[in-house]
Amino acid sequence: MTISKEFERLEKSALKLTLKVQQEDVRSKYDELLANYGKNLQIPGFRKGKVPKDVLIRKLGDGLKEEVLAALIEAALTEVFDDKSLAREYQPLPYSTPKLEDKPKLDTDADLTFSVIYDVLPKVTIGQWNGLNVVVPDAEITEEDINRELEQIRERNAMVFDKDEDAPAEENDVVTVDYSELDDEGNVIPGTEREDFVFTLGSGNNIFKFDHDIIGMKQGETKDIEKSYPEDFADKDLAGKTKKIRVSLSALKEKSLPELDDDLAQDVDEKYATLDDLKNSLRESLQKNLDEYLRSIKINAIIEKIMENTPVDIPDSMIRVELDSRWTKFLRQVGVKNEQMADYIKNNPDSREAFIDKTRSAATKALHSRLIVETLMQDLALEASDEDIEKELENIAKQHNEPLEDVREYYEQKEEAKEYLIDAIKEKKLYDRFLAENNIEIGGKKKYPEIIGSIYE
Repeated sequence: MTISKEFERLEKSALKLTLKVQQEDVRSKYDELLANYGKNLQIPGFRKGKVPKDVLIRKLGDGLKEEVLAALIEAALTEVFDDKSLAREYQPLPYSTPKLEDKPKLDTDADLTFSVIYDVLPKVTIGQWNGLNVVVPDAEITEEDINRELEQIRERNAMVFDKDEDAPAEENDVVTVDYSELDDEGNVIPGTEREDFVFTLGSGNNIFKFDHDIIGMKQGETKDIEKSYPEDFADKDLAGKTKKIRVSLSALKEKSLPELDDDLAQDVDEKYATLDDLKNSLRESLQKNLDEYLRSIKINAIIEKIMENTPVDIPDSMIRVELDSRWTKFLRQVGVKNEQMADYIKNNPDSREAFIDKTRSAATKALHSRLIVETLMQDLALEASDEDIEKELENIAKQHNEPLEDVREYYEQKEEAKEYLIDAIKEKKLYDRFLAENNIEIGGKKKYPEIIGSIYE
């Protein structure tokens, strides 16, 4: 086909593509489909394949033109988008289906002109990215941090015993519960069921924070709880709401913590002869972890500065896909199984909307940051040499305590994994330049948990 095309940029990284198909191609497609019907259509009074053209046209009516129009539009779009020479900036995003702007009418005696609108990868023009000034916090590993780790080790090495059947649940007991949300009539809301959920009473490691409501319950007991959450409750999906929850206590155990001594250190790993050996190892591990987090904080501070002078018009379709991905991940984190997701979403539409509203800004910011990073890696022509790849493979083998040959073979066989590895190397090179070519001022001190987030809650 002979096609002319014209691109027009719209807001939010959308593109309007106007195509013109020559009249000769319009007529050719019309005649082709008409001839095909003439060969195969059976009309009373005429032999198959011998129906006069004017009879066919009357019989098929506007339906034939509709079919020709659809075929021409599809063929024209396929020809344009399958063209390997089409610049990336004009290619539609995988999740953005071109939409017909105004449906045209088919005229076999004229050119066919139509327009589609679709989202494209945002155009990113990087502003200043080096010579920037940022202020980041500082932190150090303290005895408090070491002791916190030691207490977690004691918890992990605790002996757990079944309690008597008639014993009540007490704080620090390990409980196994089934729970679900109830509607106003006391019926279970489909998709909210959670079975065999295990946690320690008093830890608060559950969505609805019903620790104290379980205290006093006995094994086999079921209890309906009504809980009201304050407006400033940490979980925005629950803030200001009242929930009815049915909880069944299926198992109850108590813990006995080991003494903090050399025996405990040896139980953790035979390489530790004394408790001091374990403490030194913890300090080294925490310091390495802290260094990595401080590096990330510095990099994020620099990226945020770049974002300020590098606006990006992110399309709605890209944001929608990111939000959908985060919602699905959130459901899995709270224990909603794949087969329950449809029911959960259907019965909790407000929860999804609240989640989307809460995370939209963060999702948009993450996309903005990622587009800047990808553009800079390309603009700076960063590459991963064979030496870079081999060094990274050695690091992976060491971290996972696996033979280097096995690791190398895995990445040679998994093309997608190797591409991810190469991107990670290029990204690290970019971040190294961020740290080397920007001015980083160390601000006030923060505690280790504040730096890495609330991982001990």
